[in-house]
Amino acid sequence: MALSPQWLDELRARVTLSSVIMRTTKLQKAGHEWKACCPFHDEKSPSFTVSDQKGFYHCFGCGAHGDVIRWMTDQRGMQFMDAVKELAAEAGLEMPAPDPRAAQMAQQRAGLHDVMQSAQDWFAANLQGNDGAGARDYLTSRGFSAHTVGRFGFGYAPPDRQAMKAALSEYEEPLLIEGGLRIAVDDKEPYDRFRSRLMLPIHDARGRVIAFGGRILETDTKAPKYLNSPDTPLFDKGRTLYNLHRAGPASRQTNRMIVVEGYMDVIALADAGIEDAVAPLGTALTERQLELLWRMVEVPVLCFDGDAAGQRAAMRAISRALPMLRPAHSLRIVRLPSGLDPDDLLKQKGKAALDELLDNAASLLDTIWTYERDVQPLSSPEDKAGLKARLLEHVETIQDPDIRALYKRELLERFSAFAFPPREQKPWVKREWKPGGFKQAAPTLSADAAARLKRASGGGSRGNLATAVVAGLARFPQEILRHSESLTHFAGQDARIGPAIDSLIEAAEMLEPGDTSPILVPDGLVAPPDETRFSFLREGIDPKAACDDLAEAVSLLVERPALEAALAAATARFETDPEGAFAEQQRLLKRKLEFERRLGQMVSLRAARAAQENSDRQPAEAGEGDQETD
Repeated sequence: MALSPQWLDELRARVTLSSVIMRTTKLQKAGHEWKACCPFHDEKSPSFTVSDQKGFYHCFGCGAHGDVIRWMTDQRGMQFMDAVKELAAEAGLEMPAPDPRAAQMAQQRAGLHDVMQSAQDWFAANLQGNDGAGARDYLTSRGFSAHTVGRFGFGYAPPDRQAMKAALSEYEEPLLIEGGLRIAVDDKEPYDRFRSRLMLPIHDARGRVIAFGGRILETDTKAPKYLNSPDTPLFDKGRTLYNLHRAGPASRQTNRMIVVEGYMDVIALADAGIEDAVAPLGTALTERQLELLWRMVEVPVLCFDGDAAGQRAAMRAISRALPMLRPAHSLRIVRLPSGLDPDDLLKQKGKAALDELLDNAASLLDTIWTYERDVQPLSSPEDKAGLKARLLEHVETIQDPDIRALYKRELLERFSAFAFPPREQKPWVKREWKPGGFKQAAPTLSADAAARLKRASGGGSRGNLATAVVAGLARFPQEILRHSESLTHFAGQDARIGPAIDSLIEAAEMLEPGDTSPILVPDGLVAPPDETRFSFLREGIDPKAACDDLAEAVSLLVERPALEAALAAATARFETDPEGAFAEQQRLLKRKLEFERRLGQMVSLRAARAAQENSDRQPAEAGEGDQETD
């Protein structure tokens, strides 16, 4: 019987989760949800919540989590189909009609489960026989206890190419081939896939053997070190995580899931008492495996080897995860010491060292930043531009708009702080005594910078804007360091105005914290800019409003040269790419019109504000003249 995802969603929608849980667990109303003491572990205060709106229950103590079907299977111990049938009857939902083909496939899978379990029993028996001595010696050299060997089902596949066929003679050859245990070759007799290997069973989430992994024991061979079963009707390596059937229950206690590179790492961690670990099976972590992990915990921990290959594997997993990120769901990444895998670290430094690394795992964002920053030298502006481009490539793959915006903001802030570090702070200026107390000598714009600014001010509206911004920053020096990053970048691109900007920044760094003394501009610089056009220069304006207006003017000043350079570059491309250049030019011209609109809007808004302030003052002044005197 095939149950489609749509049919199961309809079933969940028709059943009220709290009403089902109330039959065996006492719930108390808590806002839009319900709470109770968790039925999965002993506790004195409620940490178990039920949300009918979201359709799931969750325990913040042990991590138990699931929907109404999961409740029936986990809490009441029912088989999946039995739980579905009972809920469907309660909801008045008719079960889908049996599918003959699906029934045939289910019967076929049942036969394969029998074959795989028989093969596992045979491998395990071989390990204890005479032929398994070499495999037992290898396990002893790894330090695995007899309990671990038995618990994880280690076995041995003998070198004979026909050994399994003879041992599992009760099964037909096609069934052994379909289970991936034997290999069929045209015009030749089929032969055993696993030979002279230490064997490990791979289980599904219900603990049934569905595949095998084998490690070569011979050193003088060109055969691959590890060999896994091929995909079969039971086994899809991209949808399977090794040890999930053991790690899942353990993660409910720890609220953690660790992902390591291989099954030997999983077993080493379990042997050290770390039970909540799984591994992919010979491939990079897939989207389906990530979904399996996120069903268990919201933020799994990736713990890959400390070598270059391990770091590349971590970045491949991150690349897969970025498009799938959703609120509260992410990854943390442990970077092991170079050259060590988890087993090596446990042997050299013990469990406490690994626990410390796991507890301090880096966030996904931190890992992206560190990896891309360190992947190659950053000795030139081009190298830094490459770093920024790589960071933005990661960001653009994120589908969730809120997460994408937050990642972009955080990574660009880190890039700016790294690429444009703050200037070295100047020593405090000696304070001299004047009547009224000590007062710092007012810093002054350098004569050379003033002369350059005077020449630049002849450049029409651009020069007027630059002159106004310099005058405004001199008047409100506390705003200089606030905009120092963008101003420094602008100064490096504009040879005319740059020295004046640099001089202002140096002067601002001489001021003590909290000092708002204006910076002196040498006499004869230029005629003061029009106060009606630039309100932050007008006397009597509210300081906060003036600083807001000044910030907008700084933004316009910094944006203009970049826009003009882009337009010039688009125009230069006309000969080689007329169609593309024209489209780019049109786009940039629209941006320029928007720029001019913003500049004009700033002027009109400030003029309107000035007119309003004048009209507010006139009635007050008239009233003062009409007052009677004694």
